[in-house]
Amino acid sequence: MQRTLLINARVFDGYSADCQEGMQVLVEDDLIREISAKPIKAPEARVLDLAGRTLMPGLIDAHIHAYASDVSVQKIDLAGDPYRTAHAMRMLGFALDCGFTTLRDIGGGDYSLWRAIQDKLIRAPRFFYAGKVISMTGGHGDMRQMSERHHTQGYCSCGDFNSLSVIADGVDEVLKATREELRRGAHCIKIMGSGGVASPTDPIWMNQYREDEIRAIVNETMERRTYTAAHCHPASAVRRCVEFGVRSIEHGTLIDDETARFVADKGAFVVPTMVIIFALVELGRRLGFPPQSQEKAEFAYKQALSGMESMRRAGVRIGFGTDLLGETYVQQCREFTIRREVFTPLEILRQVTSTNAALLQHEGKLGCVKEGALADLIVVDGDPLEDIELLAAQGRNLRVIMRAGELVKNELH
Repeated sequence: MQRTLLINARVFDGYSADCQEGMQVLVEDDLIREISAKPIKAPEARVLDLAGRTLMPGLIDAHIHAYASDVSVQKIDLAGDPYRTAHAMRMLGFALDCGFTTLRDIGGGDYSLWRAIQDKLIRAPRFFYAGKVISMTGGHGDMRQMSERHHTQGYCSCGDFNSLSVIADGVDEVLKATREELRRGAHCIKIMGSGGVASPTDPIWMNQYREDEIRAIVNETMERRTYTAAHCHPASAVRRCVEFGVRSIEHGTLIDDETARFVADKGAFVVPTMVIIFALVELGRRLGFPPQSQEKAEFAYKQALSGMESMRRAGVRIGFGTDLLGETYVQQCREFTIRREVFTPLEILRQVTSTNAALLQHEGKLGCVKEGALADLIVVDGDPLEDIELLAAQGRNLRVIMRAGELVKNELH
């Protein structure tokens, strides 16, 4: 049994507005075994004196694409599996060094990458994945230019549609695609519920998939005791997807006050992804982002912050995601800085810890400092409840990073 005792800790538990001072936390193997204001007896434990620093849950990014090695999806497909995997290794290691101990890959991640992480072939956070995103023909997952005529027929013996998505039309096809992703170990299913930025032929305001198709997917995931997530930008797509049973809305950029109230009443989650919009507006042209997509990114940018304000006023359960593509992965921590324009540090800290854990159906196990929880922890120089910028420095203010009880980083000697 491996034991680590953290003493003189100032604990943010993932929920409370106030931190507990002078605490001790005992980690046994991969679990938090004991938390106490009194000395904990653990004679054989490795002792880390935090000297009043903030101990908090490891961060969770609920919207990433590990294989997205370029801002152009066409270039991602042409790069090949080895290149995409090399990018994933670089991106996942960077996230871990920034204090993200859990990631949800919401389009493209697969069993092979998960297994490599489990077997410690790759230095990475915990990894949840949705497999291929399910898209209708001409939807946000259909990356063909208008001049292209053919694609492979969704799932067949010869393979998939592209590196991130599969095409399925009609109830029978979407059920088959959903069941196939679940068979491959997907932790949830993601659909394209509206037009998007990166796709070449669908307007961003377009609602996608019929009600019967969405409800069929939702029912299938419920039978598997998991959930359906939906890419949605416009308010109309957000509302109808939530009405049809979708649990997690990805982006929600163009949401309005009325729709935000509806989402809050239904108890659904929204995972805004601000940093990718900002990054594409600033760097998209230089990085080769397609012109028609650049125009859509700039349209979304104008309403991005006001959408989050609507969610905040309505009391929506808001997660934390980044959605970064290609070279922009190094801006992951910038999401904290952007959200500061709308949310308090406490609100952001809850989003990136306990709220995201609830989204992942791991409430009380991840995103918290609690007896019996998984020992994913970080130690911060300073007080992130006062200064959220401490988490925006790419890990430079983190003295300890612990994942599953293992010390990934330890600067307390």
